[in-house]
Amino acid sequence: MAAISMRNIVKRYSDGYQAVDNVSLDIADGEFVILVGPSGCGKSTLLRMIVGLEDITSGDMIIGEDRVNKKAPRDRNLAMVFQNYALYPHLTVFENIAFPMRLKKMPDAEVRERVNEAAALLQLTEHLDRRPANLSGGQRQRVAMGRAIVRKADAFLFDEPLSNLDAKLRGQMRTEISRMQKRLGTTTVYVTHDQTEAMTLGDRIAVLRKGVLQQVGTARQLYEEPANLFVAGFIGSPPMNFVPGSFKDGRIETPFGAVSATGPRLRKVGDRDLVILGLRPEHFEDIAMVPAARRADGQTFSAEVDVTEWLGNGQYAYVPYEAPTEVTERLEELERELDSEQMRTQLVVALDAASRIRSGTKAQLWFDPERMHVFDAASGENLTRDPDRTFDED
Repeated sequence: MAAISMRNIVKRYSDGYQAVDNVSLDIADGEFVILVGPSGCGKSTLLRMIVGLEDITSGDMIIGEDRVNKKAPRDRNLAMVFQNYALYPHLTVFENIAFPMRLKKMPDAEVRERVNEAAALLQLTEHLDRRPANLSGGQRQRVAMGRAIVRKADAFLFDEPLSNLDAKLRGQMRTEISRMQKRLGTTTVYVTHDQTEAMTLGDRIAVLRKGVLQQVGTARQLYEEPANLFVAGFIGSPPMNFVPGSFKDGRIETPFGAVSATGPRLRKVGDRDLVILGLRPEHFEDIAMVPAARRADGQTFSAEVDVTEWLGNGQYAYVPYEAPTEVTERLEELERELDSEQMRTQLVVALDAASRIRSGTKAQLWFDPERMHVFDAASGENLTRDPDRTFDED
């Protein structure tokens, strides 16, 4: 096992396109780190530079104690698992897993021992004599993982390994990958565009946008203290609601009425003519479902509900609103970049399953202003973020 340190990594192609822009990231020995972001953000390019499949334009790639910029992939002792499995169809599961050891001409006894260990870990023992064509997608992916395990590599690198699987199987494989990584304790870097995978798998998440590292932290840190509008919109499903607002004399004007900026998070924003306010759908509630003792701690407003979706364990209400052009243009750009659902001109509200709010009715909704994030309308910076907040006691 080995730590991985990226120092000011840049990847610029011959046509001038810069896929990775000055990324610095330290991954501890045994840590599980997720590289996440939309298509074209540079996450797979960065992974390929770690393994040596892409040249580094500038910066230093350190694995363990060695600078590996000029080392060939075979000399880095890394194991990579690809999206398309890359199995040999004419070989059995046993021989597919054993393949990297066969190349090194390892003794048959050691090959059998390592393959059997990996097969037991991945629940493949009964399939060792089968060929890939006779396996399910999840079993094929486990074979690819087994081939990585037997190499005794310093680190595992996963490049969107679950994207070819159906939703149910992806959930099962996420659990298996997490369990395997914890059991082996091997440094792991995992690339995905799926924020659900990112939130459920890694020790830490690194969010990339157009080749630039936006924020690194635990899933909870990114969810509750996003550094900017991009991270806030990417992490969370449904995504955070963004609405226009303004601050003046301790009051916040919103499309749903004015609220007081009395708490410490909101007071530090100061007077501003235009900001973007961010609230998670689950931070709203039907006022009828809020205990009377809590109602005074939040803000109640009336809103026309356009559509409701009842899901059994909860429901969503959609509330349209008007926003100035400069806000809608900013959110339209963010939608396109994230390939996301609509973030502009509608509020998505998560409600208790027992709520009686229905489509086409006027509802009384409640939220706590202190849970609101405030973003600079021009830069997207989170003006209410507390980068030093700890979550151990929460």
